[in-house]
Amino acid sequence: MLSFVMDRFAMTRKGAVDFLKAVAWTTLLNLSLMLPAVFIFLFLDDYLRGVFDPASAPAHGLWYYVILALAFMAVMWLIAVFQYKSTYLAIYTESANRRLNLAEKLRILPLAFFGEKNLSDLTATIMNDTTDLEHTFSHAVPQVFAATASILLMAIGLFFYNWQLSLALFWVVPLAVFAFFLSKKFQMKNHRVIYDRKRDVSEHIQEGLDTIQEIKAYRLEHRYRDRLENKLGRYEKSLISGELLNGMLLNVSVVLLKLGLATVIIVGARLLTAGTIDLFIFLIFLMIASRIYEPVNEVFNSLAALFYLDIRIRRMREMEALPVQQGLEEFSPASFDITFEHVDFSYESDKQVLSDVNFTARQGEITALVGPSGGGKTTSAKLAARFWDASCGRILLGGEDISGIDPEVLLKHYSVVFQDVVLFNASVMENIRLGRRDASDEEVVKVARLARCDEFVSRLPEGYQTVIGENGETLSGGERQRISIARALLKDAPIVLLDEATASIDVENETLIQAGISELIRDKTVIIIAHRMRTVANADKVVVLHKGEVVENGDPQKLILEGGIFAGMVDRQMSMD
Repeated sequence: MLSFVMDRFAMTRKGAVDFLKAVAWTTLLNLSLMLPAVFIFLFLDDYLRGVFDPASAPAHGLWYYVILALAFMAVMWLIAVFQYKSTYLAIYTESANRRLNLAEKLRILPLAFFGEKNLSDLTATIMNDTTDLEHTFSHAVPQVFAATASILLMAIGLFFYNWQLSLALFWVVPLAVFAFFLSKKFQMKNHRVIYDRKRDVSEHIQEGLDTIQEIKAYRLEHRYRDRLENKLGRYEKSLISGELLNGMLLNVSVVLLKLGLATVIIVGARLLTAGTIDLFIFLIFLMIASRIYEPVNEVFNSLAALFYLDIRIRRMREMEALPVQQGLEEFSPASFDITFEHVDFSYESDKQVLSDVNFTARQGEITALVGPSGGGKTTSAKLAARFWDASCGRILLGGEDISGIDPEVLLKHYSVVFQDVVLFNASVMENIRLGRRDASDEEVVKVARLARCDEFVSRLPEGYQTVIGENGETLSGGERQRISIARALLKDAPIVLLDEATASIDVENETLIQAGISELIRDKTVIIIAHRMRTVANADKVVVLHKGEVVENGDPQKLILEGGIFAGMVDRQMSMD
């Protein structure tokens, strides 16, 4: 049972245990809600039988029933307390753990996954889907199982009491259940449409937030709004049709259930006429018939919510099943040479990015990756740090295949400066300190000066303690790039990857920052990607990538003399200068 719950509802082991406890306590709560009816039955059976049989006297006095009522109330209260703790508090804890587990899963996924997904999709999975799961599990799912168990137990008890009236009472339940589950296919299809259209609206809104500058610059406001209205209209239409469909299907089941009351009246009247039962028993079953179908209706409503929940549970399972990057958790390479051996890579099965790439970036040397845009330079650098795994071939670090090393362990040896800088909504100091968390303020300021950060930090209202906004929105592109360089300087790792590290920086500051970068790359394995030939002027080796293949490889002066692609790039930039 535990394994079934974990698999069916995408729960942790503890969450599944808590869920089963919640079902048990909710079942007890449902049964305890029958105690008032039991009390009335006992009281009326004792006192009102004297109305029909004057010779009979009540078996118990009034104080007996007062004490019995108080005892029933105490039992109901205690069960309600335990039910609340086991259902709501435990489910909220499981929901928090689910979010943490998803976040942990995202942390260890290869970056290829994030290239295929957008921010709104991931945010909706972590927040919206988890919130829906939390609400449904706390208000519907345990109640489905508990109500089902309660109805079965009550049905068994009533069948032992009077099987004819019980059969008349419950024969409609299997019929209503059968009719409801016949509609499951239609409900699931409609839920999928609603889910996809809601996600489509979220993605469009996220796209608008990400591209607001382009929308305004090219006067696309009306087009964006019209598309959003269209998507919202489709979403609203699917919601309305879904509510109508669910309401219609539920009403069919409710109508079938109402036949049970009529059956109880007909069968009870015949049994009463035949003298098989007395009027008191007939009245009791009529009272039960007026109330027993309400829990069944609640089960149907909760099952409809569970069908909708299945879409989100499937999404959670998809996330959990995604392959992660794993490997050795201890790694001390003999050297920091990086070797590409017959490496192929593709983001998608039909889109080859690298093909049979071979080169070695040696420790103590600067290896420059150059070539036309789209040739695979940035991809190669990211493969070297195992941001992705090669589709074919091997990438070695110190002779060890990096595909067998845990990415977090591997990245301890890398300092990375990419053209697309990512900063956090924190102070300048804290953004630089990401390079080495235990660095002192003095060490942070030292590398900041080498990266020429002090020039603009001095103008900030709180200096290095100034919060720079989401992704450094208060800074220019060049200032954000300098923080990224300072971060890499602070880490001082034996391998350095520089992807257009000074592309957003003016020529004057670039010259000064190069001095800081010289400190960063001394005696290290350095891979530089650049379009400016002055950036690779001091490279020990140049690897020219064109259409995903290494077309030239060697000493830059030698390549210039050969008059190939690299020589052409140098000539073009010299003529432009």
